[in-house]
Amino acid sequence: MPNSQPTRRAAMLGSVALGLSLPALRRARADWPDRPITMIIAYAAGGGTDIVGRAVARAMEKRLGQSIVVLNRPGAGAEIGFAELARARPDGYTIGFINTPAVVTVPLERQARFALADFAPIANLVDDPGGFFVVPDSPYRTLADLVAAAKAQPGALTYGTTGVGSDDHLASLALQRQAGIELTHVPFAGSSQVRNALVGRQITIGSMNMGEGTFDARQGLVRALGQMGERRWQEAPDVPTFREQGFDVVEGSMRGLAAPAGTPAPVLERLAAAARQSLDDPDFQRVVAQQLLPMRFLGPEEFRRELVALRDHYTALWHQHPWRE
Repeated sequence: MPNSQPTRRAAMLGSVALGLSLPALRRARADWPDRPITMIIAYAAGGGTDIVGRAVARAMEKRLGQSIVVLNRPGAGAEIGFAELARARPDGYTIGFINTPAVVTVPLERQARFALADFAPIANLVDDPGGFFVVPDSPYRTLADLVAAAKAQPGALTYGTTGVGSDDHLASLALQRQAGIELTHVPFAGSSQVRNALVGRQITIGSMNMGEGTFDARQGLVRALGQMGERRWQEAPDVPTFREQGFDVVEGSMRGLAAPAGTPAPVLERLAAAARQSLDDPDFQRVVAQQLLPMRFLGPEEFRRELVALRDHYTALWHQHPWRE
């Protein structure tokens, strides 16, 4: 059931709750940042979120004048990392990446240790459509081939995702409902593990975001069967959408920065400005080009509105088709 208990952040907006007098709080804001910042990433090293996180951290360091230490906290469908970020002191010295849909789906699935209200959105950076990938010599050339094989052998085909309730998982469930097939789910802690399992032929299908899979496809390591955007992504124009192949599956993952709720507004504004300026950083742009990252910048309020809309969407979906192992 959804986590309906009041979050502890609701009562933490005053200076008393922060353990600071008003003058001390003002000085803290004015001097911020005067020490290193921690960035929590709720997925394993080497995946799409980790790559963009480390790149934007290096770029933001130049704008903020302090180092940013990246900490990977993977596991439990991102709950471990998200919960650590939600519990952090809201002083601007701990930030992190929040990914959709996990940031709104995990609290729907179970009594999670965080809720969307525990975060103060800073900026969205990436909006990456999902995709299905197979090894280059796979007998499946299209989604129709895959569906036919799955109908012939229910449960025999395996697919890897970044966890229960991830965009990869929900998209795969949607395809199974529409096609009337049964696939076997193999969850991993991050997309790098999904990719390694696919290339190592431990799974049949890698349900990954296009920015991650297309890079490997260009190296000849994997092949895309379809992408889940509303239209074809310009970096993969030869890959048909799921809709073009007869399946109404549109899914993807936004990846953006957030701080614990209650972080002072001036600090959030500086973080958002540093994130926005990072998009023009030459080193960051090289990573974006190398990794084929689909960028989409949203400021704090725009990002918050999108997150709330997604929470409402997935809440309705949960009541119709609850996803569980």
